[in-house]
Amino acid sequence: MKIMTASDIHGSALSCEKMLDAFRRERADRLLLLGDLLYHGPRNDLPEDYAPKEVIPLLNAVKNRLLCVRGNCDTEVDQMVLEFPILSESCILWLGGRMVFATHGHHFNTGSLPPLQPGDILLHGHTHVPAWETFLPGSRDGSDTKNKETCLYLNPGSVSLPKENSPRGYLILTEQAVEWKTLEGETYHRLSL
Repeated sequence: MKIMTASDIHGSALSCEKMLDAFRRERADRLLLLGDLLYHGPRNDLPEDYAPKEVIPLLNAVKNRLLCVRGNCDTEVDQMVLEFPILSESCILWLGGRMVFATHGHHFNTGSLPPLQPGDILLHGHTHVPAWETFLPGSRDGSDTKNKETCLYLNPGSVSLPKENSPRGYLILTEQAVEWKTLEGETYHRLSL
């Protein structure tokens, strides 16, 4: 299975259109959205082409191919206009023999771990910074040195408000690899699984 993962649209119609163009270009089986779909929140600047009402029909048009978790800027009011579930705090996927715990990142992250086993993948957005890091799953802060088998933390960054000079982008998950790509489709990092 090929899963495209994106996060933090924050109401940018232009970024949403480019993300959906990439989804069609990638021919992924599903698009997993890691939250913060319609609103920018009080700590972010307005993204380019901020138009939440335009984002709604763009996402609803592909509702049968979407999986989504709730971001800290997503609310019950948003669910009233979006025709796919957005209010789940997490989503569990299986990629080969590995469990993928997908969440937004404001509750569960490497500093506040969900229940994980060695080899599992923690996938979240929220930071707007792409990431690929290993960590030890044994303690709440990931630093248990008794367990030598690691987990993997992945973050696609943001499609609309990237931080730390990262590109607007997404990631592609398959059983063999993870690829981080710009919205234009250029691969800038690849990790074999």
